[in-house]
Amino acid sequence: MSKKTVIVGATNNPARYAYLAASMLTEYNHEIVPISIKTGEVAGREILDIRKKPAIEGVDTVTLYIGPQHQPEWYEYILSLKPKRIIFNPGTENEEFEKLAEDQGIEATEACTLVLLRSRQF
Repeated sequence: MSKKTVIVGATNNPARYAYLAASMLTEYNHEIVPISIKTGEVAGREILDIRKKPAIEGVDTVTLYIGPQHQPEWYEYILSLKPKRIIFNPGTENEEFEKLAEDQGIEATEACTLVLLRSRQF
């Protein structure tokens, strides 16, 4: 079953984990919505400008690829997407944001999106 996944910190740089996640999510037939302050395309999808806070409906998962120091300005926007869960990939762990998510009934998971996909736990 496809899970619409917002990739926060998306990039078209193939050396980055966010790029690998976009490619693998697409390979596993999940709809992706890449958003970032960067522009370009990844896995055939245009990277949306997070600064414009695009409206995105039907979000299952948000997977984070921005460090905790850059997350606070996006807390409200990311929570407004009403995802079922937020994946805090290695290096993005943030106790404050995890608590805010859980307080709104959103599952906060510290995990690697790539590992979850490969192990069929996504």
